[in-house]
Amino acid sequence: MLYLERYNLGGFKLFLETPIKMPQIGRLTALVFVALLMVLQPGPQMAGQQPSDFRTPAPPPAPHLNGPKLYGVRPGHPFLYRIPATGNRPMAFFAHGLPASLKLDPHTGIISGNAPEKPGDYAVTLSAANALGKDSRPFKIVVGDTIGLTPQMGWNDWYAYYEHISDKDVRTAAGQMVASGMADHGYQYVDMDDCWAIKPGSSDPAMKGPARDAEGNILPNSRFPDMPALTAYIHALGLKAGIYSGPGPLTCAKYEASYQHEDADAHRFAQWGFDLLKYDWCSYGRIAKDKSLEEVEKPYIKMGGILHGLDRDVILNMCQYGMGEVWNWGREVGGHSWRTTGDLGLERATSLPGFYSIGFANAALGAHAGPGGWNDPDYILIGSVGDAHNLAAPARPTTLTHEEQYSYMSMWSLMAAPLLFSGDMSTLDPFTLNVLCNSEVIDVDQDSLGKQGVIIRKTDTEFILAKPLEDGSLAVGLFNLTTEPRSITADWKQLGLKGTQTARDIWRQHGLGSFTGSFSSQVPPHGVIMVRLASTHHAN
Repeated sequence: MLYLERYNLGGFKLFLETPIKMPQIGRLTALVFVALLMVLQPGPQMAGQQPSDFRTPAPPPAPHLNGPKLYGVRPGHPFLYRIPATGNRPMAFFAHGLPASLKLDPHTGIISGNAPEKPGDYAVTLSAANALGKDSRPFKIVVGDTIGLTPQMGWNDWYAYYEHISDKDVRTAAGQMVASGMADHGYQYVDMDDCWAIKPGSSDPAMKGPARDAEGNILPNSRFPDMPALTAYIHALGLKAGIYSGPGPLTCAKYEASYQHEDADAHRFAQWGFDLLKYDWCSYGRIAKDKSLEEVEKPYIKMGGILHGLDRDVILNMCQYGMGEVWNWGREVGGHSWRTTGDLGLERATSLPGFYSIGFANAALGAHAGPGGWNDPDYILIGSVGDAHNLAAPARPTTLTHEEQYSYMSMWSLMAAPLLFSGDMSTLDPFTLNVLCNSEVIDVDQDSLGKQGVIIRKTDTEFILAKPLEDGSLAVGLFNLTTEPRSITADWKQLGLKGTQTARDIWRQHGLGSFTGSFSSQVPPHGVIMVRLASTHHAN
């Protein structure tokens, strides 16, 4: 399956049922073909919107390195990192200063091996080169006790597959993460949600059977015939694998969970090769004595301690819906991200789509996020998604307008939230990729300072978030909450700025000029203008 983005055709990445080779068609013909497809299948949009409104520019054909600038790993533990880079392939990769215990495949850009045994910061310079140029980027490997130094990026199957997930679906998603260019922008986790284990009492041949073997080890259902082979496939792509369980007897969908088997399951997941565990409260509500903080913390203290003692790094994604104000203690019990609200897919729209109310709640918790622990407002539900109120319904294109989707991604990035897409990876369209794959927007989310954006102003008509960045600049989002275009202003006093500031449109990736005292912009209905403000010595 060939995707045209390799040939820099307007930045559109298309998946064709019949593979083609570029010599078979002219470049102009290919561009016309791309444009025709976009007109015929534009996706949801506001009246008057056209595919030409896409904000993210096409990546240049010369190399451009993306992704976080720091990476945490525990001493001696397995290390795997795929260098994210856009640009024409073939491309050669280099890593100056790489510790001796790690090796780089210069053709794929995959770094693997074991972390150094000695704790400390290891300064590495990553580079990529092709026939058109070269790009370099600093990359600090932090060997110590803290992992998850930047928010997780990747994909979770739940809102696309629900109970129907299979080994084949996960492999397809992993392959598409690379083929679509998502991995070139830093997406790396391929996470299975609920429904991979045995479902006790089920009459479905695919899901029934013994939930555990004679030694008490958890067993997958027949849709997952070989877990180690699945993770090996994902790892061979330079990506990471995530799995799901819960502290109760059963998961949310009533599959086998980890109650009274926590240690065995954690070691099993590590043995299989998983790099992340989503741990969902659900049936533990029947085990907990009450809703006291002690009871709410208890299962996560237990699993967090077990994971910390494993011989591989496993990110703990705590899914318990904000109970007991988890943001106050999630990091202490070993969590690397924690859900702050209920499921976004179940959030009913009001005058605004449901992601706004979830985002507003999460945005108020910025003081509790930072390297090693992140507030999690749930997944990015764009592209083709299912109906959380009707799990049997097929995935359908999102009803969110283009502007709402840009607002969604902007809000999550300014909140330093995990960027976990949960749409159907097999039906990725160019607009969804345009939202998900903007290198400068992602840089805001993955910024090494690790600050969550703070609320500058929130009214019934507008919302402003501002996120300090490591280089001293400030990322600012101006969100229009109305159905009409609106001019929104952020002044320096509110933002804590002084003097003349240069402004850069982060989505469109170009400078807007210099401003003194305030920044104003016309913002589309339910839209966003996202800028980086920097004192005049910072380049645009």
